[in-house]
Parts: sequence; C-alpha cells; structure tokens
Amino acid sequence: MSSLSTPATGGPEPLLLLLDPAARLTDGESVRIAKDVLCGGADVKVVYPESPSELDRVLSHRGRRRPVVIGSDLALQRVLQALYRQRELGADPVGMVPVGRSEELAAARALGVPGEPVRAARAVLSGAARKLDLLVDDGGGVALGGVRITGAGTRRTGGRTGGWRSLWAKLAAAEQANALTADGRPSAEHNPRVRVEADGRLLADVHRPVRLVQVTLPGVAADGAGVLEVVVRAPGALVRARAESVSVVGRGFGYEADGHPVGPVRARTWTVHPGAWGLLLPAA
Repeated sequence: MSSLSTPATGGPEPLLLLLDPAARLTDGESVRIAKDVLCGGADVKVVYPESPSELDRVLSHRGRRRPVVIGSDLALQRVLQALYRQRELGADPVGMVPVGRSEELAAARALGVPGEPVRAARAVLSGAARKLDLLVDDGGGVALGGVRITGAGTRRTGGRTGGWRSLWAKLAAAEQANALTADGRPSAEHNPRVRVEADGRLLADVHRPVRLVQVTLPGVAADGAGVLEVVVRAPGALVRARAESVSVVGRGFGYEADGHPVGPVRARTWTVHPGAWGLLLPAA
C-alpha cells in the first residue's frame, strides 16, 4: 500500500482519501482533478489499499480523518462494510467522488452525489452530512440500495480484475467457501426454491420456485425511513410487503447486492438500520 499527505490548511476536517485503483484506469483525469481540489482545501492523506486487511488497517488507524472514496459504488460499499464491522460506521460522515463506468455509479447517483469531479470534491470539503439508512445482512455485508435474487442466477460481472475489484473477488470467494449445499457443492438454480419471510410473515415457500426476490430501501436518499420494500415474483403470482427485516432460506442461492454478485449461500437475513451512516452532500 502506498500513501502521501498534504500539509494541514486549518480549514475543513482532515481527510483519508481512499483511491480505488480501478478508477485511475477508467478515468485518470477525473481522479487527478478530484485529488487536486481536495488536497488544495484540506489536510489529505491518500492511500491505495491492496487487500481487505489493509483497508481495515488504514480505516482503524485514521484518527480524526474523514474517509473519502474516489471510485465506484463497490468501493464505497466496501468502505462502509469495513466501518460497520469495526463499529465505526456512524463516527464520521463519508465523502465520495464517483469515478467509473456509468453502470458502476447507479447508487451514487441515487444518493445525490454530484457526478462531476469538481462539484463532488467541493461537496466533500464544504457540504453537509446527511444521515442515510443502510441494508445490513447477518453475514456482515451491507448494501446501499438493495439486493436481488433472480431466476437467472447470480450475474457475473466482467471487465477489469485489478485493484478493489480483486478485493471483491477475495471477499466473495470467502463467502462462497462458507456457503455450500448439503452435498458439499454450491447450487444456483435457474428458478430457486426459497422460503421468504418479512417480519415473520411468510411470502414464499420452497414448494414453489420464484423468479425474483427483491429487497430495497425505498427512496434510497430518504432520511431515516427505517423500512424495506420486498417484492416476490413467482409464476402467476406477485407479492409485495414492507418490513424491517427479511429472511430467505434455500438449498443454495446467489444474489446481487447493489448489482454485485454474492454467494451462493443457504440463508440470509437483511435488516434495515435507520440513519446508520452519514454522506457528505452539497449543502444546497
């Protein structure tokens, strides 16, 4: 891991800038511009974590520095997950400068993060922290917007494999190793048979395959809603519900958290944590 610092300016809070290496490959110019704006306005330490353990270490030793991500939704998700596991999620607001392909920044757009690097960096320096809900699962994972189990199985994303993309691969591989079916092999059915409960209310059972189970935070940028929206779609049936927690159990199913693949697993419970984290957004 490499790092560099700029001297203190006496202005905004000091920052820990977590740079997604994949962002430099996608749009190095936007990364440079964002760094220049941030380093010109605050005491900034720039780090390039090369493993999950390094990410944990730099976050746990950040002191008063506010975490700021330059990169994709996945990079932000990884940082929030590490902070959640360290019980530091609500200690400081998090900043983000979104850099990546359009499909990798859907959550950032929904959250209200400016898409232009100068505006996003200025929001980090002089914006206001907004409290947001978070979707947390019983395996320690988090999602900014929602999760999906589809009849097509878990989608695998292509493209680059370096940087934080490799962190995702390592974490997903660990989850898969601990989530095997009874015969010792993972299963991902095209029409999974799962039991779905929302706050204890049965929405689907294993005798009938489902095409879609979707759990979302409604109005992803709405403060403190504290509720999940659940949709279960099966052949000839559609069930909707609102709940604080959702449990899914099956032989082995994969799912997507904010569009990124996880699993397969045998069981997952997702719970909404109202106002669990703060995001620096334009003050207006």
